[in-house]
Amino acid sequence: MARPSFTPTDEERKQVEAMSGFGVPFAHISAIIREGIDEDTLNKHFKKELIQGKAKANSKVGQTLFQKAVAGDTSAAIWWSKTQMGWRETREVEIVDKRSEPILFTDADDDTDADDDTDAD
Repeated sequence: MARPSFTPTDEERKQVEAMSGFGVPFAHISAIIREGIDEDTLNKHFKKELIQGKAKANSKVGQTLFQKAVAGDTSAAIWWSKTQMGWRETREVEIVDKRSEPILFTDADDDTDADDDTDAD
C-alpha cells in the first residue's frame, strides 16, 4: 500500500521556521513534526522555512548587536569591528641583535617565517 503524500500545514511551517531560527538541529525538528518525520521529508517540504528561520534570527541578533555597538557598548563595538570590518589585534615586537639591527616579529598568529640572520661568532 502506498504511503500518503506529505502536505505541510501552515502551523507546521510556522513551527519549523521558529525552531530553525532558535537553532534547533534539523534532526530534532523532524522528530517533533507529526511525532516524527524523516529528515529528507523535512528538507524537501520545509526548505524555505529552514532557511528563512535562520536568516530572520541572524538578522534580529545582528540588529541588536549593531544597536548596542552604536550606543557605546565597547564589547559589541569591538566584536563588530573584528567580524564585520575585518579589524584584528596585532602585536609587534622588536628585538635588537648583537649588531644593533632590528629583528621584527609581527602578529604571532601569522604563518610567515621571520628572517633568521644569526651570525656564529
